[in-house]
Amino acid sequence: MDGEPDLYIAGVWRHARDRGTRDIVNPADGSVAAVVDEATPDDAREAIAAARRAFDDGAWRATPATARAALLDRVADLLQRDKEDLALLETRDTGKTLAESRIDIDDVTSVFRYYAKLVGVQSDRVVDVGDPAVISRVVTEPIGVCVLIAPWNYPLLQMSWKIAPALGAGCTMVAKPSEVTPLSTIAFVHLLEEAFQEHSVPTGVVNLVQGSGAVLGEALTAGADVDFISFTGGLATGQTITRAAAANVTKVAVELGGKNPHIVFADITDDPNGFDAGVDHVLTGVFLHSGQVCSAGTRLIVEDSIADEFVAAVAARAAGITMGDGCDPTSETGPLVSEQHRSKVEAYVQLGISEGAELITGGARPSDPALANGSFYLPTIFDKCHRSMRIVQEETFGPILTVERFTTEAEAIALGNDTEYGLAAGVRTSDAARGERVARALRHGTVWLNDFGYYTAAAEWGGFGKSGNGRELGPTGLAEYQELKHIWHNTTPTVAGWFKH
Repeated sequence: MDGEPDLYIAGVWRHARDRGTRDIVNPADGSVAAVVDEATPDDAREAIAAARRAFDDGAWRATPATARAALLDRVADLLQRDKEDLALLETRDTGKTLAESRIDIDDVTSVFRYYAKLVGVQSDRVVDVGDPAVISRVVTEPIGVCVLIAPWNYPLLQMSWKIAPALGAGCTMVAKPSEVTPLSTIAFVHLLEEAFQEHSVPTGVVNLVQGSGAVLGEALTAGADVDFISFTGGLATGQTITRAAAANVTKVAVELGGKNPHIVFADITDDPNGFDAGVDHVLTGVFLHSGQVCSAGTRLIVEDSIADEFVAAVAARAAGITMGDGCDPTSETGPLVSEQHRSKVEAYVQLGISEGAELITGGARPSDPALANGSFYLPTIFDKCHRSMRIVQEETFGPILTVERFTTEAEAIALGNDTEYGLAAGVRTSDAARGERVARALRHGTVWLNDFGYYTAAAEWGGFGKSGNGRELGPTGLAEYQELKHIWHNTTPTVAGWFKH
């Protein structure tokens, strides 16, 4: 960064072929945080070729699982050693608070720890075929060369969900962070390089390129040398990648965002803390990281009998959120990631107003002069919304909450499922049986019951519908990077005698 080469190809740090660069802007104040190399399509093809050679050579995929597990554990150690530096880069890059970035690095560490344990104990599956002379085994093998494309909102966390299982499985890879927020991933690959040297990992196992998807996308996803593509990002880009991969029947897993309902039943008032906890979790679920979260609870679906009181309480709390530079410990939330993204959010707010939604708080840039140079936008709430509104249907990926109302459990479920996405949902009720019924009825990949936003590395993450396909995390997150092979071993072969002559 800032003069140092930022592309990592075949074990060498190098500049882009055409020496192209990109300014990385700190969204808190508009300053240039760093200048990084911008790869060309030829750079991307070289990175894929390096990963192909490293996989076909066989040394890495033949490395014992225990050795791969030890590498993942070492990476986790280094992440904790460099936690403060990585968190600061994440904050400078994305604008999120330093407290959030520190949590992200701890979560990245937990992902590597989890896969170290899982890889270390995974074994073949023996199938009983009813013949003592036959040993029938199902074995796992690495899928091959992987292209890993991460989004800008959780740059290092989302990349870790891909790199950790890919390394654990014995794959080789090309990683491409978002061109908007590449800094922590570049630093992380330097950390990986240190661990690789300690563990004698062959050259070319991990390669890194930065650049826009519009420039690098075809080179990364359309070639026959790629065996698997894992992408997290927007629906349109995911559809483009899927089409590009189809010609070679390349396996693709895509996580494409969501429009996530947070359903609140009136019976939360039966619990002395239920109302306040509900307000708090709705607030956190939608306004953490200024709403730039794929699983953000952007649709509040609240029972009509408590709706006015509940929405008023959420709005009052939203109006009091302290905005500021993520490095300021008093900041509760930071800016949007860029001026371009703020313009998109502002357009959605104007759309909501034109559609007849009732703006009850926010809907503007903050008036504080100290925030004037950053991409800040006030927490915004629209009441009196309905499903025909685009503001309710489309992913705004910003600090915008829409409010819908219901009167029956069936209506709440119908509203919660009335979306083309299906990534995550929240349900709040003091009735445990109702909570289970509604959680099972919702067509979303993760459902939080009386909570919101949490995840664990041991549980699968992904969505239904247009939120994507495949899963990250958990045992399935490792299986995405593996092929299954059945080996049938006849220990006492005899003449079959099927053909007589």
